[in-house]
Order: sequence, then C-alpha cells, then structure tokens
Amino acid sequence: MHHSWQDIVSGCIRKDRAMQKLLYDTYFPYGMSVTMRYCDDRQQALAVLHDAFLKVFRKIGHYDTTLAFEPWFRTIVVRAALDYLRKRSRTTPTVQLNDDLVAYDREEILSRIGYDELLDMVRRLTTGYRVVFNLHVIDGFKHEEIAAQLGISIGTSKSNLHKARAALRRMVEESLSPPTPKPAAP
Repeated sequence: MHHSWQDIVSGCIRKDRAMQKLLYDTYFPYGMSVTMRYCDDRQQALAVLHDAFLKVFRKIGHYDTTLAFEPWFRTIVVRAALDYLRKRSRTTPTVQLNDDLVAYDREEILSRIGYDELLDMVRRLTTGYRVVFNLHVIDGFKHEEIAAQLGISIGTSKSNLHKARAALRRMVEESLSPPTPKPAAP
C-alpha cells in the first residue's frame, strides 16, 4: 500500500508505529550518511541516529509540511550528533589560530580521490576538526554559527577548519603517493 507524505507525517503525529517505521526506514540511510560524518564509528553513528529519530518523532508536530523534510531532518540529526559529542567529552579539542595558512584546492583533491575514501579520512580527523569541517564545509554553517553552537571563538572555528583541511590534504597526498619500494634482499 502506498502512503502519501501527508499520511506518513499525520501518522507519526498520532504516534502510529507503522508510519513511524515507514519514516524511519525511508530516512535511515540518509541519516546514517550524516551521522557517519560526525562519529568515530558505525556504532556511535547508529546511537546518534536513534536519538535523532526519537527527537524527530517528538517534534514532528512542529514540522511545516509545506517545506522539504530533508533539511529539517538533517538539522535534527546534526544537533543530535553535536549533543552526543558534547556529552562524550565536555570539551571540544581545539587549537588556536596561527598564520601558517596553506592553500586548499578543493577541485584538485576531489578529482583525485573517491567519496568513500575522503569520508574515511574525515572520520580520522580529531573530533574538534571533524565537527567544524562537517558543520562548515558539508552542512554550510558560518563560523559565527559554529562558534555559538560549540562554545568556541570564531577564530578557533576558523583555525580548526584550516587544520582539518591541512590534515585532509596530508592524508590525500599520502594515499596518492606511490608506495616506497622495499629494499632488495641481500
């Protein structure tokens, strides 16, 4: 049986388990793709996503059905990830701004590396770098918004983004470098 989007939302508002499951099943893959960018592993991402879905089901009555669902959902998922990271470590690792800025050529890197490999590299960043990188580059937040959400200075947000990009650039260069030949056995 096919359900309209309005039926699904109305069912979720009424706490209809079948409609909640339908919404969950429909948006689980998208939600996992968002949480995996913020979390260290799949288990963490799954815990964050489940928390996000609970928030979605509690707040679905506030969702404006005239607007696209994905951005509303993504906002809740990102906030759930940030809440999780805050609870896990009461302080976000940060570095102070310095002047050794390195140019970052987005198109060059994206043309040389696959999405999954880049996502894996983003996951290997420290929590502070990864969160700022995701919020700014992927989710489009401004440094002022990031600073307010994370309780850090704007300069620290910019510095963390710069350091994340530099670390990613090093990882990309290492992955694209030819392997060092092994010395011949005597």
